[in-house]
Amino acid sequence: MHVLVTGGAGFIGTSFVRMILRDRPGWRVTNYDALTYSGNLENLSEIEGNERYSFVKGDVRDAQLLDEVLPGVDAVVHMAAESHVDRSIMDSGPFVDSNTRGTQVLLDAWRRAHGVDRRFVYVSTDEVYGTLPLEDKNALFTEETPLQTNSPYSASKAGGDLMVRAYHHTHGMDVVTTRCSNNFGPWQFPEKVIPLFVTNLLDGKKVPLYGDGRNVRDWLHVEDHCEAVLTVLEKGRSGEVYNVGGNNERSNLELTHSILSIMGHGDEMIEYVKDRPGHDLRYAIDASKIKRELGWEPTRSAWPGALEDTVSWYTENRSWWERVRSGAYQSYYETQYG
Repeated sequence: MHVLVTGGAGFIGTSFVRMILRDRPGWRVTNYDALTYSGNLENLSEIEGNERYSFVKGDVRDAQLLDEVLPGVDAVVHMAAESHVDRSIMDSGPFVDSNTRGTQVLLDAWRRAHGVDRRFVYVSTDEVYGTLPLEDKNALFTEETPLQTNSPYSASKAGGDLMVRAYHHTHGMDVVTTRCSNNFGPWQFPEKVIPLFVTNLLDGKKVPLYGDGRNVRDWLHVEDHCEAVLTVLEKGRSGEVYNVGGNNERSNLELTHSILSIMGHGDEMIEYVKDRPGHDLRYAIDASKIKRELGWEPTRSAWPGALEDTVSWYTENRSWWERVRSGAYQSYYETQYG
């Protein structure tokens, strides 16, 4: 099996590439990534020189390059995306261009290369469902929940979702979609909340908490997520959507207190900042379908252990995140939080 992973130099992508090479010894992987600000090949330094791994620097909107790369590939896992909600609020154009149009260009190139019979996995997000009420803990996103996006980021991802659905129903393409909850773990780009808070505290800075911190997210360890995607790639039913969650709901305030406690700080290190526009209140995943049909459930996401291990990783890898937090990221970070 030869798998092409788009966005394979990103946080989730690098974890997925490493997992394939570790757990599927007969497989080959091509990492196709444009190496924008959040792509980092340093995250894959341990597999450099592996004869089953290759890297192509390319954009998913580059149809000519895709036509050169895709003919020798057996399956695509499409992870490449602009993914930070705050950035999409500042400028939605790159999100629409990459997440919606990029998916369409890739689907067309895949169909040109192989017709409709080879698998295409689209990695999406629970944010396409919109928001859930805080007061109703029984309300969960299922695969049948209507798409009701509330941010430019989620709208651009939903555009990709709908393209994938359309290519299955129009052309009969073998496509499967996953929709995951918030990921965490090692190697995550430090504009996302957990590495942002941890690295701030390591630098003696306060953590910027949006609004009153009541917003709830379901936290999924990146290794659990990648295992679910691999399961869907191998066993998922064509045309289906599978939700992937960590069974790990926490409010942002609870998350903040947990990080502060692990790192030996108190509430004095919280800086309450103005809430971002259109901030969804609650995400919560019903992942019973993927367990029932494919036998997958999370095994690495439980707190406090998974969060403690993640904090330890950033504590022990200061040189990595200091390099990552330089350049383009630093200017954005300073713009937002000073």
